Amino acid sequence: MSKDKDEQNKDETFTLEEILAEFGRGDGGKAEPEDRRDTRDTIRLPVLPRTGDEPPFTGRKKYNVVVFPGPAADLPPDAVREDPEDVEEEEKVLDFPRETGPASDNPIAEGLNRLLKKADEYAGHMFEEEGTEHDEEVRRAERYIPGVDVEEDDEEDAPPRRERKRRPPPPPAPDLPPAQLFRRYGKGLKLLRLRTVLVFLLAVPLIYLSVAEAAGLPLPGPLSASRDIQLCGMAGLLGAAMLLSIDVLLRGLFQLLRLRMGMDTLLAFSCTAALADTLTLLRVEGGPERLPYCAAAVLALGFTMAGVWHKRRGQRAACRTAASASEPYLVTLDEGKWDGRDTYAKWSGAPIGFGRQIQSEDGAQRIFYVACPMLFTACVLFSVLASVGRERPWDILWCLSATLAASSSFSGALCYGMPWDALSRRLAGVGAALAGWEGVAGSARGSGLLLHDGDLFPPGTVSLNGIKVFGDFPVEKVVAVTATLIRDSGSGLNKLFHDLLRSQGALYRRAARFEFHEGGGVSAEIRGDLVLVGSASFMHLMEVTLPQGLNVKNAVFCAIDGELAGVFALNYTLNSAVEPALNALIRNRIGPVLATRDFNLIPAMLRQRFKLPVEKMDFPAVERRVELSDETQDHALTLFAVLCREGLGPYADAVVGGRRLRLAVRISALLACAGAFAGVLLAFYLTFVGSYVSLSPANLLVFLLMWSVPTPLIAGWVNRY
Repeated sequence: MSKDKDEQNKDETFTLEEILAEFGRGDGGKAEPEDRRDTRDTIRLPVLPRTGDEPPFTGRKKYNVVVFPGPAADLPPDAVREDPEDVEEEEKVLDFPRETGPASDNPIAEGLNRLLKKADEYAGHMFEEEGTEHDEEVRRAERYIPGVDVEEDDEEDAPPRRERKRRPPPPPAPDLPPAQLFRRYGKGLKLLRLRTVLVFLLAVPLIYLSVAEAAGLPLPGPLSASRDIQLCGMAGLLGAAMLLSIDVLLRGLFQLLRLRMGMDTLLAFSCTAALADTLTLLRVEGGPERLPYCAAAVLALGFTMAGVWHKRRGQRAACRTAASASEPYLVTLDEGKWDGRDTYAKWSGAPIGFGRQIQSEDGAQRIFYVACPMLFTACVLFSVLASVGRERPWDILWCLSATLAASSSFSGALCYGMPWDALSRRLAGVGAALAGWEGVAGSARGSGLLLHDGDLFPPGTVSLNGIKVFGDFPVEKVVAVTATLIRDSGSGLNKLFHDLLRSQGALYRRAARFEFHEGGGVSAEIRGDLVLVGSASFMHLMEVTLPQGLNVKNAVFCAIDGELAGVFALNYTLNSAVEPALNALIRNRIGPVLATRDFNLIPAMLRQRFKLPVEKMDFPAVERRVELSDETQDHALTLFAVLCREGLGPYADAVVGGRRLRLAVRISALLACAGAFAGVLLAFYLTFVGSYVSLSPANLLVFLLMWSVPTPLIAGWVNRY
C-alpha cells in the first residue's frame, strides 16, 4: 500500500496558486478566483521522494503541504501540524531552481558581471564586525590588558618608513681618573713651551721688517737692495712658524668637521691667506709697494700657543691636586638648597665626573663658537666687496689677509688660559681644584654657602680642658652616655669624645628616642634613663639645676634623669684662615649659612669670642640645620670643586676663585670679540678705499696689541681676593 502511495506522489505536482491557497494571502485563507489566476506564474515543484529512513506516510494530513521554516503563525488555520519527531524540518526545505541563461558571447560584459559580483560580496561582508566593540570580552580586554593594539598584516608587509635622523650632540669626554689626566697633560708640556718661545723668536725679525720702513730703521744690505728678498724671507719665517704650531692649526681645521669655528680656525685661515698673499706679491710686477701681514699672523700663532700652554699647565695642576687624596671633599652648587637660592654644599664622595669636566670646552671657546662664524662670513663678504666690487680683483688676497688678520685676536686663547693657570696653581697650594669650566659656569651672584662644624673648627682646633662628674654617677657611665649622644647627633666633637671614650675604657651605649632640641642640646633614652646633653642654656631650659658659681663658657653638660651628671670643658681655637675666608665670601656676595650641629657654635658665641661677622650669616632652625648637614641628602651631579684639606680656607678659596674666574673669562672673551669685530670693520673700510698706507702691517700690529692689553690685567685680578 505504501509502495503504491510513493509511486502516486512521484507524479503529483503543485502549482503556485495551490501553495498560496494553502498558506493564505492575509484574507482569511481564501484563494483567488480561478478566472483571475495568472497561469504564467505557475511553477511546477517536484516532490522529493522519501528515503528508507523516513517513517511511512500515514495519510492523516488533510493537505499535501510542504512545511517551510518559519513561525507557526504563517500556517493556515486548517493546516495539519506535523509532529516534529516524524518530519525533519531541514529535509523539507526546497531550493527554488534558478534560471540560467545562455553564456554571453561578450567578454567585456562577463568581466563587468564578475566585478559586480565581487563588489556585492564585499559589500555584504563589510559590516560583519560592526558592534563587536560593545562585546563584553572586548571591553574586558581593553580594561585589563594594556597595549592591545595589533598591527595589521598589510603594515607588516609594507616597507619600513624612513625616519629623519637627528644630529647627535658631541659625545662627552671619557671620565678618566685625575692621576691619568695628570700624566697626560704633563707629556709634551716642556716641548710646547719651547716651540712657543721659538715662534715668538721668529716673530721678532718679521716685526722689524714690518716697522722698519715706517720707523726709519736701517735694513741689512741684501734686504734693502731687493724687495723680493724681503718677501721671500717673510714667507720663509711664516712657513717655519706654521710648522712649529702645526698642532694648533690642525685643531682649528678639525673643528670644521664638527661644524664649529673658533679663534684657532680663523687663525689657520689667516696664516694661509697671509702666506698666499706673500707668494703672490713675488709674482706680481709693478704692484703696490706694500708688505704682507706675516708678522701679525706669527704673533697670533705665538699668543695662541702660549694660551694653550697656560691651559694645559692649569689642568695639570688641578688633576694633581684632585688625585692627591683618596677620599676628597666635593663641592657642588645645589639648586634652591636654602631660602630658594642656589647654595654651595661640601660633602664627602668619589670625584665622579671630574675627569670629564676638566676636559670640556672652556667659556671663551663657547663664546667664540658663536662669534667666529659671523666674523669669517664678514671677512669673506667684505673682501669680495672691497676687491671685486671695486673692480680690483687682484686685491682679493690682500683684503682677505687684512680682514682675517684683524679678526684673529691675540688674546683669544689667553682669555681662559692665563686666569685658569694662575688660579689653579694658587688653589693647588691650599689643597683645592676646580672641576673645569662646566662647574664654574653655573655659579652666580646671590648664592649661599653651607658651613658645617668641621669648616669653622676642623679636627685639632677643639681640645678638652677637663672633666667634672657630679653625684654618684660613675665616670665611665657619664663619658659613655655623653659620647653616645654626641656620636648620634653628628656633631664635630665626635672625634674628641671618641678619643675620650677609648681612654676611659668605656663603650658606646644603645640610645632610643633620640631627639634634637632648639635650645642647644639633644636627648635620648639609654637603659631606662633620660639623658640630656647640651649647653648650659639647654640645661636651664630643661630645668636641670646647675651648681652655684659654675662659670664655664664653652662646655658640654650631661644630665641623667633631670640631675646634672658631668661637665666637659672645651677650648675652641679659630684657625687664622677662617676670618679672611668669611670676609672674602661676604665681599663677593656669597652668604654663609651656619648648618652646624655643635650646640656651642651659635652666632652669639662666634661674635663674642671670635668677632666674626655673624650679622651677615644665616642661622636656620635646628630642624633645617640637621637637614642641611645630612650626609645622605641629594646633591647636584655637576662638580664645582674637589677639596683635599679640611677647613674653610680651601672651601672659600675655591668658591670665590671660581666665581671670579667665570666673570673674568666672560669679560675677556667679550672684549676680544669686540676688538675682532672692530678690526674687521676698520679693515673693510681701508681696503674698500684702497688705503695701503693706513692699513700697513705696523699699524695693524699696534691695533691688535692694544686690544690684547686688558686680558693679562683681568687675569691678574682673578687672584686678588
